[in-house]
Amino acid sequence: MRSLERHRDVGAYALGVLDEAEAFRFEDHLMECPQCAVQVTEFGSATRQLLLYKRATPRSVHPMAQPGPRLLDRLLGEVANRQRAGRRRLLYAVAAAVVFAVAGPGIAIMAGGDADPTQRVTATDERSGVWAQVTSENTVWGSQIELKVKDGAGPRACHLVAIADDGTEETLTNWNVPEHDARASTMMGASTFHPDQIDRYELRTTAGLRLVTLDAP
Repeated sequence: MRSLERHRDVGAYALGVLDEAEAFRFEDHLMECPQCAVQVTEFGSATRQLLLYKRATPRSVHPMAQPGPRLLDRLLGEVANRQRAGRRRLLYAVAAAVVFAVAGPGIAIMAGGDADPTQRVTATDERSGVWAQVTSENTVWGSQIELKVKDGAGPRACHLVAIADDGTEETLTNWNVPEHDARASTMMGASTFHPDQIDRYELRTTAGLRLVTLDAP
């Protein structure tokens, strides 16, 4: 039964509503469950949209602190049932529905930036042997991210972090590295930062080990 509950925790983990102990136990589960690792990655776009809402909400308006169980079940159900072809479009729709259902009318998310539409950076860390390539596309709400990774030192759970010019960090996507598989893997993510606001990207394990750093163009 506890294993089934761990699968259901994927939505709460992706939305950042698990307490520290539960999040730590779920990350152990991620090491052995590729299905949950994929679902955490797929929740990335919805999580970014909720963060945009939080940043755009005036201080006088109390933001949504924690989604209730029904909301998490609905989001998890959407991820489980959608077709691959419509995956990204449906996540944005779900995120927008959550924002407007909670906040009502009158919210304006201000986003700008005159960055180049697409930027790409590649790096290999001599110590870890990990190769990575990050392609960022400027959007009205931030950046759409494509990550390609070659890492033959699995199995391990990893995540991609963007560090802004002011030092602010944001996790863009999560994934599981297969055991002894150095073939390139591709993950999609999103950021509320525009490309010209990002100083660098870092690939890290869930234990905090930095695998490779990519300086933004």
